[in-house]
Amino acid sequence: MAKSLYVGGLPYSTNEDAIRSLFAGAGDVSSVRVIMDRETGQSKGFAFVEMSNDAEALLAGQQFNGYQMDGRSLTVNEARPREERSGGSRGGGGYRSY
Repeated sequence: MAKSLYVGGLPYSTNEDAIRSLFAGAGDVSSVRVIMDRETGQSKGFAFVEMSNDAEALLAGQQFNGYQMDGRSLTVNEARPREERSGGSRGGGGYRSY
């Protein structure tokens, strides 16, 4: 079963292909989604990477948490399910530390 990871601290210039290539070193990458600012179209500096199984997700977390990418230190954690938004609050997905 696929496992989603939160990846923070990304360089703003990083694209999905670069992230996929990096995380492929830990296993099969099912998908990569870089979160973009709706107004500017620029990366917000974080993404969600889905690995094909729990073991590969765990390896990716161990291998890339703290990894230096273009001078920035990555934060890799298990992604939490996105919370439903209600009213004017700004909820959303997040992460859980390993």
